Amino acid sequence: MVMGRVGVDLYPLQVGVSLREVETFGKYLGGSAANVSVAAARLGRSSALISRTGRDPFGLFVHDALREYGVDDAHVLDVPGLPTPVTFCEIRPPDDFPLYFYRYPKAPDLEILPGELDLAAITGARLFWATVTGLSQDPSRSAHFAAWRARGRAPYTVLDLDYRPMFWERPASAAEQVRAALEHVTVAVGNLDEVEVATGTREPYAAARALLDSGVELAVVKRGPAGVLGMTARETVEVPPVKVEVVNGLGAGDAFGGALCHGLLAGWPLDRVLRFANAAGAIVAGRLACAPDMPAEYEVTAKIAEGGRDDA
Repeated sequence: MVMGRVGVDLYPLQVGVSLREVETFGKYLGGSAANVSVAAARLGRSSALISRTGRDPFGLFVHDALREYGVDDAHVLDVPGLPTPVTFCEIRPPDDFPLYFYRYPKAPDLEILPGELDLAAITGARLFWATVTGLSQDPSRSAHFAAWRARGRAPYTVLDLDYRPMFWERPASAAEQVRAALEHVTVAVGNLDEVEVATGTREPYAAARALLDSGVELAVVKRGPAGVLGMTARETVEVPPVKVEVVNGLGAGDAFGGALCHGLLAGWPLDRVLRFANAAGAIVAGRLACAPDMPAEYEVTAKIAEGGRDDA
């Protein structure tokens, strides 16, 4: 079960130019939480999303897309008076993908009320994934903490450190909320910028140790071209990067997240979990869209085989 951001991505079909020059766009399901739920479903997991949309055509599109991808949308409600968010990006491979979020006057996914939560479903889920964005405003913030209190740090309770500075008044507010959230989760995952917000350091090993000291059982630090670091109290695993010709890097982290969920639920060794997640992220980095381009398990296994033997 995944809780958090959902909306519509409008991605240019012309690459390497500014939005000022783009003539046509593709319309896709978007939002980090929604993408993770799709990525998990594509890998064969039973997946459900807790979020909110506007009562508008884009909101209906979100429901259509979630159902098409096999994600349970029963916990995605609409909020009258607020439009479904739209996100634009520019595509400038290999590493420049500026995002423009239209979440005004307020995104519906920040209007999740604690009293609306299906706590039985949340506590019964084998894995519960939430993002830092949901902590940026109330009532969503209170709803997240209500969900975590209900789970009582049951495995797997995952916090995606997904930090977007434009959603916060100041970085210190984000750091405060993340530190409070870490007390309730068992897994934390983020890139170097995100772990720095959470821990005060971007040195990967120091950040991972700080996350463990906060109470999580597994810390995952995504290091970009340096690969991925995973750390528990008993082991430290480093996974090298997967080579790919980048088309659009925006969905790679969400593909990584869905694949991480899959590997954890499968009970794989940490090394295999991280290699699988890394390969899934690389596949989506080589594709244009996010949700519709999430890979199936056979595609991830094939990508791993390109660079070495999978331990399956």
